[in-house]
Amino acid sequence: MDIRGLRPVGISMGCPVGIGPEIVCRYFSLDIERPPAVVLGDEAVMAGVCARLGLDLKIVPWRPGQQEGPKILPFLNPGPRLDPDGLRWGRPTPETGRAMVAWIREGLRLIGQGRLSALATGPITKTGLRMAGFSWPGHTEMLAEWTGSRRFRMMMSGERLKVVLVTIHEPLSRVPSLLSRERIRDCLAMTGHSLVQDFGIARPRIAVAGLNPHAGEGGMFGAEEEELILPALTTYRGPGTVSGPWPPDTVFHRAARGGFDAVVAMYHDQGLIPFKLLHFRDGVNVTLGLPLVRTSVDHGTGYDIAGQGLADPASLAAAVETAARIVINRRRNRNAQGAADRL
Repeated sequence: MDIRGLRPVGISMGCPVGIGPEIVCRYFSLDIERPPAVVLGDEAVMAGVCARLGLDLKIVPWRPGQQEGPKILPFLNPGPRLDPDGLRWGRPTPETGRAMVAWIREGLRLIGQGRLSALATGPITKTGLRMAGFSWPGHTEMLAEWTGSRRFRMMMSGERLKVVLVTIHEPLSRVPSLLSRERIRDCLAMTGHSLVQDFGIARPRIAVAGLNPHAGEGGMFGAEEEELILPALTTYRGPGTVSGPWPPDTVFHRAARGGFDAVVAMYHDQGLIPFKLLHFRDGVNVTLGLPLVRTSVDHGTGYDIAGQGLADPASLAAAVETAARIVINRRRNRNAQGAADRL
């Protein structure tokens, strides 16, 4: 990956009493090549984690344009400052909720100023948000509101499998009523454009999972495939090719073996169960439809293991690298389009 000229990826630390501080510290202690990055978080909390884990990291204030080096963790803390001695692992407070929102907001501001290239977010919880007086269920809705984005989707990305969801955090009983030809077709279009501009796949192959067992079996097990999904496929005019609806119990296996570049799933667990089976450690959540590049770890705050030295930074490492790759691919596509326009 050519990172020349790449502005830093902002990493929000996530909930201060979850595993976010630990995976950040472990990530910067890894002996690997990494894109330039800066942590938006609390330096005192991270210093305490490093001391507890015996990590030899130098935590330094970040300045735009500064040179990075091994075992250096650059940070920026727009506040509020936290008292590590007053925090308890696994127990969010209004103060921790306000802090994690402030770090995300600062990342968005710095991207808007051109000082950061992307945002890779650590894990937060709805509980912490609510305690701080916020009603968003998570990062996606928060960033969508702040950026005025009305169309957004969740893509789960890994080396072997990519999954995009038509519906996200909805009760299973509501899913059939939420599906429509327009919603499915819109999800297909956003998937196709992302595979081209973000992942450099010139002619993406998109598979669409049916809603019902055996993709409805000709209407025997449900009518959504013939009434909603198939019409959405036949009227799709976006990048690449789409096919389906495929039986959900086989399509993910075919995609993981290289038969498709992505699978569009109808609901949350339909897509995330096979994805996490393959990419539990290194999966990345990519938000489609925002005017910025945002990736996230594919796990929660881990309150049950917070402070125990058990957290794995693999998903954070993948999220930062994926964010950088998307920025580079988008820049390459813009340059290619600019050259074509000048011909």
